[in-house]
Amino acid sequence: MRQSGVKDIPKTRPDTKRYWTCSHGILAVVTGGLILSGCMSGLDLFSGSGIDKTVHTGTVQNGNAERLTDEITVRNAVSSADLVRAGGSPIPWANSASGSAGVISRIAENRDSDGRPCRDFVTTKHSYQGIASFTGRTCLGNSGEWLLLAFDKQG
Repeated sequence: MRQSGVKDIPKTRPDTKRYWTCSHGILAVVTGGLILSGCMSGLDLFSGSGIDKTVHTGTVQNGNAERLTDEITVRNAVSSADLVRAGGSPIPWANSASGSAGVISRIAENRDSDGRPCRDFVTTKHSYQGIASFTGRTCLGNSGEWLLLAFDKQG
């Protein structure tokens, strides 16, 4: 039996629930769009008049230039190495211009057919292209400057 004064009140009205849920979603999207539009006020997608053409991004260096600077760096490390002091220990090298680095694992000093001092070497090269092994030869030129005569990638 029912007590007097007690009234059944439905918690939700099924016919209006979908309307309120949908309106809250639309309100959230519109509010988010208004907030984000302030972040994009300087973005002009259609005229191009606000584009700063003086700004340039960095690029990957030319592969030949990188290879040449690496060869020069290795040549300098081989030619300036004190073989007596090094005593066969590995000699590290690094090229800040290309980001490459490596370790010279062996240097053998000898003379070529003209009697010039030469150094044959084995090195690694760690670069953005991976790790590779190289053999090379540098000899002292007539002008007193070391010349890189060979720098060959191994297998």
